[in-house]
Amino acid sequence: MIENNRISIDTVIENLISIHPLLKKSFSRAIRSKTNLNPGSLHVLGILTNHKVLSMSEIGCSLSMPKSHITGLVDKLIAENLVERLYDPKDRRIVNVRITEKGIADFNAIKLEISQELRRKLEKLDAGTLHIFSESSQHVKDILTSIVQDQNEINDNIKTI
Repeated sequence: MIENNRISIDTVIENLISIHPLLKKSFSRAIRSKTNLNPGSLHVLGILTNHKVLSMSEIGCSLSMPKSHITGLVDKLIAENLVERLYDPKDRRIVNVRITEKGIADFNAIKLEISQELRRKLEKLDAGTLHIFSESSQHVKDILTSIVQDQNEINDNIKTI
């Protein structure tokens, strides 16, 4: 039983490692043709679209990127009027970032373009394959979400110690 688990875990690892470049290939051409923003900037916009305002540290933590990298991405987004910095009046060390209306509109437009491109690709699949893909992708999303939530709970518990 332990050997079967090890083989299953190894297979999952190999599949996940293989999926990332395939996803990147599928999306990157569509993304690059729709915007001059790099994927990191789009990730920052995406998270701010959901949360509206976050600190630089929270953005870095959410995206698993160092704060220094987030600073560079935010600087570029500010130059494009897509986000703005907000300084905490009680503590100048805390820098929050808020997405602008233009940022929301631009991100939604890019997301729509990418969705349409993916739709064109997925419409080429037969009904059975599409059904399997739909269910499988939902399972993968649910499992990864659970793993991330578990890790966030562990990190929160460590912080309180």
